[in-house]
Amino acid sequence: MNVKDKVIVVTGGAGAIGTTQTKLLAENGAEVWVLDLAADRAEALAKELTNVGCRVHGVGMDVASEEAWKAVTERIVEQSGRLDVIVNNAGINIRKTIEEMTKDEWMQMMEVNTASVFLATKYAIPIMRRQGGGVILNTNSICGLIGHMNTPEAYTATKGAVTLLTKSVAARYAKDNIRCNSIHPATIDTPFVAALMADPVKKQARIDEIPLGRLTTPEDVANAVLYLASEEASFLNGVNLPIDGGVTCY
Repeated sequence: MNVKDKVIVVTGGAGAIGTTQTKLLAENGAEVWVLDLAADRAEALAKELTNVGCRVHGVGMDVASEEAWKAVTERIVEQSGRLDVIVNNAGINIRKTIEEMTKDEWMQMMEVNTASVFLATKYAIPIMRRQGGGVILNTNSICGLIGHMNTPEAYTATKGAVTLLTKSVAARYAKDNIRCNSIHPATIDTPFVAALMADPVKKQARIDEIPLGRLTTPEDVANAVLYLASEEASFLNGVNLPIDGGVTCY
């Protein structure tokens, strides 16, 4: 899957899922910009990968800030010359039901999970159009495709919004050779999820809803990102790809 010399942005790129994506893309020859609220982790990851011959830049950034997006896209073009792919990976989940959640918490979820994708897309499109094309890839969730009884309603609402934003951007900007797709993992096996599922009964209940009988791994997600960012996926546009072991088959 050819991403050699592509300039790729990964938001939330220093978290458990983003780190796996960053490493795979960089190891396959991409120049990767890691954007993460945790500047120290982004810079440490960039240093680690640069030390083994990869091209990686770490930037601390609030992905819900319009000023930050304007500045960082200008910096990327100035230093790297282009912007080929944005992987919108950053997101939060305030784990409260709709009855428990405050309006401020609802709006915080919308800011981080949807406004960040809107801003990344807004500032990427003019750059990609000028250079003859590009890829916008939104890391979503199965909750962008279905309702889920154990997932907060606010999270599902944000992910559903990103699903249709993906399709809308894909339809409008295909004429500029800009592709927009989203990936939809089921529960991903990260340290954070392991802490939430410390109760073996709860963990088994979550696994039992997955026909393939295991949680999604960060590598499963990263492999899909690598493919959709690559030249081999050049005719995929407006796709909402489940990475869920069959959960959304029902």
